[in-house]
Amino acid sequence: MSIFLVLTVIADDKPGIVEKLAATITDHNGNWLESRMAQMAGKFAGILRISIPEENSNHLVSALSALDSKGLLVRVETPGAHDDTAANHSLNLSVVGNDRPGIVKEVSQALARIGVNVLELSTSCNPAEMSAVPLFRSEALISVPEGLADDDISDALEALSDDLMVEITSSK
Repeated sequence: MSIFLVLTVIADDKPGIVEKLAATITDHNGNWLESRMAQMAGKFAGILRISIPEENSNHLVSALSALDSKGLLVRVETPGAHDDTAANHSLNLSVVGNDRPGIVKEVSQALARIGVNVLELSTSCNPAEMSAVPLFRSEALISVPEGLADDDISDALEALSDDLMVEITSSK
């Protein structure tokens, strides 16, 4: 029987990180299912989900821990049971506004208060074209409880600041 594992990875960025990780997983009969990885500020970070025969999992975890000596820190988690009983649907959320400390906290708190779960999140801060004022940009995939209207999400976020622009689109 196969089990699923979720790995988080961080290392100083250099060629060969993904290869070392993939080789270790493959050498233990694991199957790389999905991942999100990126380089940021000289670090490489990622999260991935694999399946592996249950009898191989302990050996794989030991092998992944040994990568620490090569500068590759890997944390292994066994996913819990996912509750699919709640009726939710997914939407894409785009937020743009003047950057300020705490903006991610404010946005995430507003979403959590109305029962919205953030599934994927990408943020950046870049100068505005005309004024060079730092602009915060966020793209997210969110899980929304049935019965919660798009306007309720927009209202909750736009109440944070007059300068926030919110766009919600279907994820399909």
